[in-house]
Amino acid sequence: MKATITSKGQVTIPAVIREKLGLKTGQLLDFDETAPFLKAVPVFDEDEMLSAVGCIKGRLGGGSKEWLDETRGPAE
Repeated sequence: MKATITSKGQVTIPAVIREKLGLKTGQLLDFDETAPFLKAVPVFDEDEMLSAVGCIKGRLGGGSKEWLDETRGPAE
């Protein structure tokens, strides 16, 4: 798949790739200047991610094994 860089330095990411990677309109990308190729990764809000860590602790009445058994069935 190919894309052209405009005179303003803009590139349109093809819809197929945006959908595959889950990229949304207005999402920020971080470009890695040290990579030997074009590399961009989505920027995420670290504070928002950390706020979810441990959010279900104590709600399932057990540990991770019990939670996994409840959500996907017991391991064989």
